[in-house]
Amino acid sequence: MTAPRVVATDLDGTLLRSDGAVSDYSREILSAVTEAGITVILVTARPPRWMDGLADLGIHGLALCGNGAFTYDLDRREIVAHRLLPTDELAIMLSDLRHAIPGIHLATEGLEGLAREHAYHGDLLAGDAWQVCDVEDLASRPVGKILVRHEAIQTEELTALVAQVVGSRAEVTHSGAIRLAEIAPPGVSKAVALAQWAAEQEPAVEAEEVWAFGDMPNDLDMLTWAGRSFAVANAHPEVLAAVTDHIPANDDDGVARTLATLLLG
Repeated sequence: MTAPRVVATDLDGTLLRSDGAVSDYSREILSAVTEAGITVILVTARPPRWMDGLADLGIHGLALCGNGAFTYDLDRREIVAHRLLPTDELAIMLSDLRHAIPGIHLATEGLEGLAREHAYHGDLLAGDAWQVCDVEDLASRPVGKILVRHEAIQTEELTALVAQVVGSRAEVTHSGAIRLAEIAPPGVSKAVALAQWAAEQEPAVEAEEVWAFGDMPNDLDMLTWAGRSFAVANAHPEVLAAVTDHIPANDDDGVARTLATLLLG
């Protein structure tokens, strides 16, 4: 078996335990894999503002955040590249969503952080919002992600409804959060961001040299792009059906145990 040059892993539901914590064991294994000369890159739906709490993972380098919209330097703790939806397209899309799906609440992620309309609530930390505003003001800056929440419509149905409205204008997916759909700029995804980063390396990293780990539909394109793909036992059924390998659940440190067994002996 040939070891990969790159290990790409999702965070929530995959590398992190259900409470959002990283075990000491996972931290130790990630550090050992990095010391063995294998690059570990984090590929996550999380916004950059949620990454600083994971600075002690035992790795260095980059994280691809916001489903690929933001490239974040873990050491410098700053966004170093981005792929954003311009304001004119954003304004039309927000208006279309508002009229097509009654009862939704909207927020956006941009370079400054989170902006949300007054009624938007959810997985927010104290002081999370850069701006709390009327929905029309959400289109005042380019963004890397639109968040669509509904208090009654479940995630899978909401994601399908949003996809119908958006069509080919953007990328629609979900990361398993309750009653939340996510929209990325057109052509932006975890796989696209990872492939672009891989092509920029010297020498370039081929897909066959990448192992990818994930659990949710927003990981699917990355998992199918990589040469070898792993789904944790708690993964979405679509993900379990798409990968080359099944591993223990996130709460059992499935990613770390797999890396230890296959790469560290």
